[in-house]
Amino acid sequence: MHKSIIIAVLAAALAAMPLMAQQPAQDALQDNAPDRYVVVPGDTLWDIAIKFLKDPWRWPEVWKLNQDEIKNPHLIYPGDVIVLDRSGLHPELRLEAGQAGQVGQAGQAGDTSETVKLSPRIRVEDTSKQAIPSIPTRVIEPFLSRPLVIEPDGLEFAPRIIAAQVDRVYLGSGDVAYVNGIKDAKVDSLWQIYQPGKPLIDPESQKTLGYEAVFLGDSRVIRAGEPATIRIFGAQQEIGKGDRLVAAAPLVLRNYVPHAPTTPIQGHVIAARGGLRETGPQYVVTLNKGKNDGLEPGHVLALSRLGGTVVEDVSRKSARDTKNIPWYNMTMSEIFNRGSSEKVTTKLPDERYGLVFVFRTFDQVSYALVMSASRPVLLDDVVSTP
Repeated sequence: MHKSIIIAVLAAALAAMPLMAQQPAQDALQDNAPDRYVVVPGDTLWDIAIKFLKDPWRWPEVWKLNQDEIKNPHLIYPGDVIVLDRSGLHPELRLEAGQAGQVGQAGQAGDTSETVKLSPRIRVEDTSKQAIPSIPTRVIEPFLSRPLVIEPDGLEFAPRIIAAQVDRVYLGSGDVAYVNGIKDAKVDSLWQIYQPGKPLIDPESQKTLGYEAVFLGDSRVIRAGEPATIRIFGAQQEIGKGDRLVAAAPLVLRNYVPHAPTTPIQGHVIAARGGLRETGPQYVVTLNKGKNDGLEPGHVLALSRLGGTVVEDVSRKSARDTKNIPWYNMTMSEIFNRGSSEKVTTKLPDERYGLVFVFRTFDQVSYALVMSASRPVLLDDVVSTP
């Protein structure tokens, strides 16, 4: 065969390898994976993925989703029927028209004789509120509706409370206060009240990545001007002079598909809610990696505990065992080393023990929900591409 033809064939084979590697095999499925599953209220995409797959982040592969569909997925609704097709070389998940009366690409509403590939399509009725979320909304909602992480000096120039209407040191729900810095704010506009919290330190560089913002409560503008007058409601902690205001943003609930990062990522758990030093499943942790590192909502990362080191005193041995040799038959080296010991250090293996699901990213840090963990999650534990 001509040399150039051989090179071309090898190049084509190498180019195809990443694609081949992405094709899921039968062993990617759970041993008891169902042939079909009817989505019910309360389900999450993660719940469904784990019913079919040993590694839930391989959902896009088995569903044959492209990158655009991963970031902007079609929504799945209660009543949808998910079918596992095992007939081909690689398993594939498909959507079957179910009792919800959906209209598929290859069948009419209520027709369950054919299956169709899940893909973006328009629904006639507005059922967006019924669509199942990727992960439990009730757990992550506070982390979506409030900033909670601010850049260094992020609150330094924010509007601030300068005085209370009554002579009080601390304010709570129903109290009125005066604020500088929001003279153009409209009456009835909503503002959240914060204090700067503890710094988020990168354990590798020791650089301050940002600060945890301590949420104190909500307020509403009742009189515009400079200073503006606000009334506090929903206070969760004591509020006082000097506390900062941030305009309340609308809650945005995004849909995203669990998937592994396409590039190697390794970071650390640097904080947990409430200042806890250990946490577990269904709790939110802060990671020292963010948008700048290539993280995006939907990324699934493995949790690992770095192996420690063990130091042992090990008896020194010369070229031969000197235990039963008379001293006058030993070399000088054997005499001096007889009965002595040396310290030997052994590195224990790293242990992978769980998964986290990234759901909100900032420039240098991210929020992730602990989805599974066989041991407590500790600060400085490692997160990496699974």
